Amino acid sequence: VGIIYGALVSMMQDDLKRLVAFSSVSHLGYVMLGMFAFNMQGVEGSVYQMLNHGISTGSLFLIVGIIYERRHTRMIADFGGLSRVMPIYAAIFMIVTLSSIGLPGTNGFVGEFLILLGAFKARTLYGVLGATGVVLGAAYMLWMFQRVMFGEIKNPENLKLQDLNIREIAYMVPMIVMIFVMGIYPKLFFQKMDVTVEHFLKDVRTKYEATLDQTPSQAILANEFRLDQR
Repeated sequence: VGIIYGALVSMMQDDLKRLVAFSSVSHLGYVMLGMFAFNMQGVEGSVYQMLNHGISTGSLFLIVGIIYERRHTRMIADFGGLSRVMPIYAAIFMIVTLSSIGLPGTNGFVGEFLILLGAFKARTLYGVLGATGVVLGAAYMLWMFQRVMFGEIKNPENLKLQDLNIREIAYMVPMIVMIFVMGIYPKLFFQKMDVTVEHFLKDVRTKYEATLDQTPSQAILANEFRLDQR
């Protein structure tokens, strides 16, 4: 629900910051989907997606903040054609946008792919709904990028905009590097994650199976004992 709802609400936004904020609802919906798929692919994808969310969505908020400092507005309709006057800004914006929609080679692809793989293994319907969210996410992010960066420069204020300065480039470059490192070399992260996730799933399954073997009265007594121990 969160994936589809967040995507549809994001599509209706005319404020850049609100669009990014509602896109977070959709992205974190994937985290929940992967966790409740309850298999290696789903859980590892969820953990990875949480890292991705911090990088990609954090970068989007920085990008919105940069343009707000210059124009003191976040309304999409106030922009258009910015790629002509801010080419470096446009290039960074494009990379982060593609990361957010999960283009292969970026960090967003790895997390979403694993989550959807886990969801399809758990229940096909959940996988289909998750895949629908990917399509909607690509639609609203690319539409937003097209309206801000391309077309005619109708507002004369936009002609006065300055491209990124050294300070802004300095704090955006590490984010771009992480987008590609996490997208191209995910093994660096998964080799530390595999054992932990495997133990977590095994432990939860063992406790769940033990609960199923108990009678209702035994389950109640066991729960009361755990509460007393706390």
